[in-house]
Amino acid sequence: METEGARTDRLGLLLDQFDHAREMAQVRLTGLGDEEYLWEPVPGCWSIRRRGEAATPRAYGPGEWVLDKGAPDIPASEYAEVARQAAGGMTVAKIADDWSVSVERVEQVLAHTGAPEPDEVPVTTIAWRLGHLHSCFAGQWEWTFGERRQEPKLLVDFAPSAALALKRFWALIDRWRDSVAAVTDEQLDTVGFSQYPYGSDPDDPFITVLSGANLEFIHHMAEIALLRDLWQARFTTPR
Repeated sequence: METEGARTDRLGLLLDQFDHAREMAQVRLTGLGDEEYLWEPVPGCWSIRRRGEAATPRAYGPGEWVLDKGAPDIPASEYAEVARQAAGGMTVAKIADDWSVSVERVEQVLAHTGAPEPDEVPVTTIAWRLGHLHSCFAGQWEWTFGERRQEPKLLVDFAPSAALALKRFWALIDRWRDSVAAVTDEQLDTVGFSQYPYGSDPDDPFITVLSGANLEFIHHMAEIALLRDLWQARFTTPR
């Protein structure tokens, strides 16, 4: 169903949201240079680094450059999601497996009362945010529309060149968008249509996966936009 050119079906709403977010993101990323792309505004940032130079325990990537990744945990921002998973019938063991944490950690989260304390999370560079998004979407495409066999952590060859990273990223995003646009209503409602192994995709209807993918794209692009603003203002003297 369309109203004055705007789609109101479920898939159409998600595609329009994604397209609008992508358009804004591409404008905001115009002119990104290598120095800004790798800029670390504070000590202890996560970024992409040469293999062997990463300080994080689970940095990954198939080539010379790897993406920082810390020890597995459930962040405070996901406590409510874990509670929903448990309420929906997912076992504690399955939740623990999805998050790569212990059963005891899941039980601790489920037993938590009141508002969780904010996590102490690392500041991440533009290179990290872009690489994280690229890795997530590459993995979800492979395990939804691809052969469903390649390890997601080996799909993206991270690059220190902003121009090359963006070229590869937008090509992947366009492939994802084209594949999503062909999904049927039946597939939207199919639990496990995506088998992406890192997360709850195999246990969710695909429409839920799509909504989550849009959210991931939007909130990380907003963070990148803020980092660009800070880069531009870094030498500005307060009045």
